[in-house]
Amino acid sequence: MRMPRNRSYAFSLIGAALLVGASLNAASAAEVNVYTARKDHLIKPILDKFTQQTGIKVNLLSAGEDQLIERLKSEGVNSPADIFQTTDVARLNRARVEGLLQPITSSVLEKNVPAKYRDPQGYWFGQSARARVIFYSKDRVKPGELSTFEDLADPKWKGRICVRSSSSAYNQSLLAGMIAVDGLEKAEAWSKAIVASMARKPQGGDRDQISAVAAGQCDIAIANTYYFAGMITSDKAEERDAAAKVALFWPGQQGRGAHMNISGAGITKSAKNKAEAVKLMEFLSGAEAQQFYAEVNNEFPVLPGAKRSQLVSAWGEFKEETMNVAMLGENNAQAIRVFDRVSWR
Repeated sequence: MRMPRNRSYAFSLIGAALLVGASLNAASAAEVNVYTARKDHLIKPILDKFTQQTGIKVNLLSAGEDQLIERLKSEGVNSPADIFQTTDVARLNRARVEGLLQPITSSVLEKNVPAKYRDPQGYWFGQSARARVIFYSKDRVKPGELSTFEDLADPKWKGRICVRSSSSAYNQSLLAGMIAVDGLEKAEAWSKAIVASMARKPQGGDRDQISAVAAGQCDIAIANTYYFAGMITSDKAEERDAAAKVALFWPGQQGRGAHMNISGAGITKSAKNKAEAVKLMEFLSGAEAQQFYAEVNNEFPVLPGAKRSQLVSAWGEFKEETMNVAMLGENNAQAIRVFDRVSWR
């Protein structure tokens, strides 16, 4: 039986309306779920910008890297997480090895993130870079006495070095880089020498090492540069005063360059919102987000040509390591075993 033309037309309108409504609901429901080890105030403002520009809602779950990895493993294919975001490459490598991430191809990410700051197979991408360097007492150490991390094994530094524990992912990555460049035997000999030269047992975070130099407990500290920047701009007078007594030294400038690490992220294997997750990853590699990383936490942008903060720029240009930071993750287990053997607690 043939339907009257006007009735058929009415049904067509209803069908079109339903399709439009479904499309609008899908658009308004667009979201991406991020498991992050970054502190909320260091990431949420730029995620809000992403939502404003795209309409994609970002749901954030913050916790420690190891806790998030265990959660991803226990949730399995049912995990709601679309992105796993960390503050160190070792955890990104662990997530990849344990099958928690999936590789992606993105011309935007490949353009914005240099090859040395991304996984060769596309499992993760760096979002900001950080340098681990030497800090020294302005009163007790002359810059000319310093050269490389390896040189800190010299007996002249005995009883003069402060550094945090071997459980620090930053120290693990530093040693993993040495293993890649110098070999396991030399890296272990260096670690043993550093333990013998420690002014005190490892304790506290990077700011505590810098403060110990300022207080005269040691002459040299190993720390990430953004902690130093945080002390310079701190609202605590004691941190500003401590930073004023200490100076930064870029090691390895006549050789392989300063040790670099990254904060970064990858798409989870269980991602239900993969397209939205890729869009967010691309956004975080772009100019606006890279400027945010530089200004808010005084990290180094990974985007070529992006400006550093005024404070970081004042430290001058320096030579960086050229190795792919993936090596830091690959050598992490060896680094931990070395630390255990030399009793770096």
